[in-house]
Amino acid sequence: MNSFDPSAAASNDSGIFGLPYDEKEAKVILIPVPFDATTSYKRGTEKGPDCIRNASRQVDLFDIETGKPYEAGIFMAPIDEKVVHWNQLAKQSSDPIIEKGGHIEDDPMLMKQASIVNGITSKLNDWVYHSTKAALTKEKIVGIIGGDHSVPLGAIQAYAEKYKNLGILHIDAHADLRDAYEGFSHSHASIMNNVIRQIPEVTRLMQVGIRDFCEEEYDMIQKSQGRILLQSMPALRKAMYDGASWTSLCSEIIKPLPSHVYISFDIDGLDPSLCPNTGTPVPGGLLFQEVTHLFSTLVSSGRKIVGFDLNEVAPSSDPNNEWDGNVAARLLYKMIGFTLLSQQPKQV
Repeated sequence: MNSFDPSAAASNDSGIFGLPYDEKEAKVILIPVPFDATTSYKRGTEKGPDCIRNASRQVDLFDIETGKPYEAGIFMAPIDEKVVHWNQLAKQSSDPIIEKGGHIEDDPMLMKQASIVNGITSKLNDWVYHSTKAALTKEKIVGIIGGDHSVPLGAIQAYAEKYKNLGILHIDAHADLRDAYEGFSHSHASIMNNVIRQIPEVTRLMQVGIRDFCEEEYDMIQKSQGRILLQSMPALRKAMYDGASWTSLCSEIIKPLPSHVYISFDIDGLDPSLCPNTGTPVPGGLLFQEVTHLFSTLVSSGRKIVGFDLNEVAPSSDPNNEWDGNVAARLLYKMIGFTLLSQQPKQV
């Protein structure tokens, strides 16, 4: 680091954000999971980690809101070819199921294909869990970079074992509370259903920006006895149109969360003008500065951001258009910065 110039242009062969850190030196470890076999609308999120890594080299390292996150050390692990292979195998089996809209009950062949996908995603969950747990044991901060939104389940499990009263701040266009959507036990549309049913240490799920969900998901929220709380995008916008400030709404969002918070971020929680190539875009959504203000409010409240994931980023088919990666890389740097900021010793 003695010869590293944070203001200089990054070389194309440098690490994430153009940084020179290795895994041992870095405080923040990013684990890429290029898996999108359960994406039900539009493929491409398997390319998310590479898309973000490439675009990150254009991000200025001094951040007006969080200071100099790079000084803590940020390292993005190489993509594991085992995960690439699992993704290829799982897609071969999931494609015919998705083409049928998940209607597999009367088709023994498709039921068998779903079983293959579920076996692969179980192995993937175990891999993510053990990879995250190993880094947490070394007192690292771990971020999962998807891939579709099914991939962070193992990481959330590892974090929940370390922090027994864990809150999740879930930013998304979708509630992701479906039960085994399209026959996939670990669907991108089922991630939070799996969290709630399988990880009791997660005591509060705060969902923000949601604007697309089914009646069964809404019923699950209503019957959760406050374990799942919804701040839908229509309700937030109405409150703002009626005169509420975003600052006051952020305080309302943060208030029910416990002292340790994990952020699970699906990029389609943003307005789709910021992520047009994501797998399942939905009109409306949060603006970039609204998100960073929410993170700032979370940190100011004294809560500790312990970890995070960022999913559903997909590049454009135009190789000269890096917009999705550009937005995601800057969002990722903000998430890292606010996470580090929240973990600094409080001034007396």
